[in-house]
Amino acid sequence: MSFWKLLLQNPFRNKSRAALAIIGIGIGIATIIALGAITGGLTSTMDDTLHAGGADFSIISKESDPAGTPYGTATLDEEWIDKIKSIPGVKFAHGVYLGSVPIENSYNKLLIGINPNNDFNLSSMSMKLTKGRMMKDNSKEVIAGKLALKDFKKKIGDKITIRDEEFTIVGVFESGDPARDSEFMTSNKDVQRLVDDAGRVSIIYVYVDSGANVDDVTKKLENKYKDNITTATSVSDVEMVANTLDMVNAASWGISLLAILIGGIGIINTMIMSVYERTREIGVLRAVGWTRTRILGMIMGESIVLTITSAIVGAVIGVLGIELLNYIGLFGTMIPIFTIESFVQAFGVAIIVGLIGGFYPAWRASKMPPTEALRYE
Repeated sequence: MSFWKLLLQNPFRNKSRAALAIIGIGIGIATIIALGAITGGLTSTMDDTLHAGGADFSIISKESDPAGTPYGTATLDEEWIDKIKSIPGVKFAHGVYLGSVPIENSYNKLLIGINPNNDFNLSSMSMKLTKGRMMKDNSKEVIAGKLALKDFKKKIGDKITIRDEEFTIVGVFESGDPARDSEFMTSNKDVQRLVDDAGRVSIIYVYVDSGANVDDVTKKLENKYKDNITTATSVSDVEMVANTLDMVNAASWGISLLAILIGGIGIINTMIMSVYERTREIGVLRAVGWTRTRILGMIMGESIVLTITSAIVGAVIGVLGIELLNYIGLFGTMIPIFTIESFVQAFGVAIIVGLIGGFYPAWRASKMPPTEALRYE
C-alpha cells in the first residue's frame, strides 16, 4: 500500500474513535466560523446604517444607553437636525428613528422612521419606490421592502399589525440590499409613538456641500457640540459597537485557543492509541526499509488529515447552524456574513491542532526499534 493511501485511510480505521475526535474539534471550529459570521454581519449592518444613502457621516448621541438605539446610545431631540443644518458646509441633514418592534405578533423587526413632510426622499437612502406611494405623516401607513412583502405574504392595500396597531401598506421600495429590503418604513411620529419616544430620533444623516471637506465639517460640529453629540464615519467611531466587536473577536480567539488545547489532547490520545494498535505494522514498515523520518511523516500526516476533516465538518456545521438561526429570524435585521478570514482562522487552528497533537505519537512511533515492534503481539 502506498504512503499516501496509508496517510488517508489509517486515521479512520477505528471509526468510533475518529468520529469522537472529529466531533470534539469540529464543535470548536463551528463556533469560530459562527462567531466570525456574526462579527462580519454586525460590522456590515452597522456600517450600512451609518452610511445609509451615501451620507458623508452620521450624528449620534454622546450619551450611552444600551436600551436606546442599535448603537447603544441615547436618542436625540429632533431640534438637533436644525442645529446641524446651520453649520457651514452642511448641505442636508435628516433624522431617522430605528425602532425594533414586533410585526404581525412575531419576532421583532426594524421599523425605520423618516419625516415625509420635509425635503427627504428615498434616493437619499439609496432606495426607490417601485409601487404605490409614500406614506403620510402620522397616518398609520407604511411602505414595505420588496422582501418584507414576500416574507409576510402581503400586498399594497393590506393591513399589517405593528405592536398591536394596524397599519396600511401603501407602497413598496427596493434598495438592492437584502437586509434593508426586508424592513418596513413609516413616519417618525408613528415610530416614536410605538416606542414611546416622541420628538426624538436615533441617528441624523449628514450630507456636505459639493467641494466641502468632510473632516472640516465634522471638526466644526465636534468643536461646537462635543459634549452632546458624536460624529461617526465608521463603526469604530461608535464606542459600544466597537467594544461589542472587540468582545466577539476576543471570544473567537479564546475559543480558538481552547480548541487547540482540547483538540490537541484528543488527537494525542487518538494517535497514541492508533500507534499502539499498529505497533507490529510499524515494525514491518521499518523492516522493509521505511526510515524513521518517513514513519514520523506518516503519523504526523494522519493527525493533520484527521484535524482537516474535523475542520471541514465543523465549517459545514457552523454555516448550516448560522443559516438556520438566520432563517428563523434570531438575528433580526442583521445578516451574518461569512468571511475568508474566519475560514482561514478555523483551518489554521485545525492544522495547529494536528501538528501539536500528532507530534508526540509520531516521534514515539519513529523511535520504535523494528525488532521489538515485530515481536509485539
